[in-house]
Amino acid sequence: MDSTLKPVQVPTSGPSFARVLQNNTGSRLNRAPLRELQVNVGKRCNQACSHCHVDAGPKRTEIMQWDTMEQILDWFRRARLAHVDITGGAPELNPNFRRFVDGFLALGAAVTSRCNLTVLLETGQDTLARWYAHRHIHLVCSLPCYTERNVDEQRGSGVFRRSIDALRLLNRQGYGTDARVLDLVYNPNGAHLPGPQHTLEADYRHWLLEEYGIRFNRLLTLANLPINRFAHYLQRTGQSETYQQLLVQAFNPDTVNDLMCRHLLSVDWRGLVYDCDFNQMLDLPMSGTRRRYLWEIQPVAVYGAPIAVDRHCFGCTAGSGSSCGGALVDEPAQSVSRAGRDVA
Repeated sequence: MDSTLKPVQVPTSGPSFARVLQNNTGSRLNRAPLRELQVNVGKRCNQACSHCHVDAGPKRTEIMQWDTMEQILDWFRRARLAHVDITGGAPELNPNFRRFVDGFLALGAAVTSRCNLTVLLETGQDTLARWYAHRHIHLVCSLPCYTERNVDEQRGSGVFRRSIDALRLLNRQGYGTDARVLDLVYNPNGAHLPGPQHTLEADYRHWLLEEYGIRFNRLLTLANLPINRFAHYLQRTGQSETYQQLLVQAFNPDTVNDLMCRHLLSVDWRGLVYDCDFNQMLDLPMSGTRRRYLWEIQPVAVYGAPIAVDRHCFGCTAGSGSSCGGALVDEPAQSVSRAGRDVA
């Protein structure tokens, strides 16, 4: 699989996100008070998943350097934020990853790391699970299904079995308890929206415990956004238009208040800042501004600022909504029906 595809968003006609948002809420998308910093420390990964919006893979060379990390830590200290979310690629493959995390912990931050599980079994990472557990890092781990066939189809042959081994390793380190939080991430294996998060979580919990003795805290459901590698999949299979129409018709205004772009800043491996992780992957700068480095921005200055939007934003507002924290609402049916009348 080509891990260096050019950034792409599905090019379709139809209503703009800004117009649909205005019709359904009477407003545009603006920033709320800043709560969290999300940092992508590089696109290097030991996997090359078919749905990956980062286009991460073993051949990617983009990696955050320590001098950039130092400037981010200094900004975080001055911003006095409480939460940081570290992602990649596989963030652990950045040679300065552990040093970076310890820098945030020294500032009193609550750290979330987004782990693909199989990296725990890579050469040179044999102490990683114990290192995570000792620091009580909140882990958000990808497991797009609880069946071997679906996972391997999306992530590569043998990935499911290695993921199960990694989950057992984390359970032995105390993860899946209140003391060490282990959340799993589901995303559909195809051009459809996730099912209800609570239903899928119950299925995951039952299956993983009964079949493998694995425990976890929560399941987070994420929709596949039509950008980069998943966009190429949609184009290859002739589903670009139908999937974009699905997202538009499922627009749910009840998701808007809690969209991740309203509450966090996303930083790429160079230190450039974006409204969200998806805008980062499309190189879509913050609305009305040139591309800026994080340390050029005052945290209080972003409050109330407009958020850069485009048609991929329908992916975060469809159905129950989708964010780095999973579904945004429990029961979308009534809201979706109301929105569906105003998107044409």
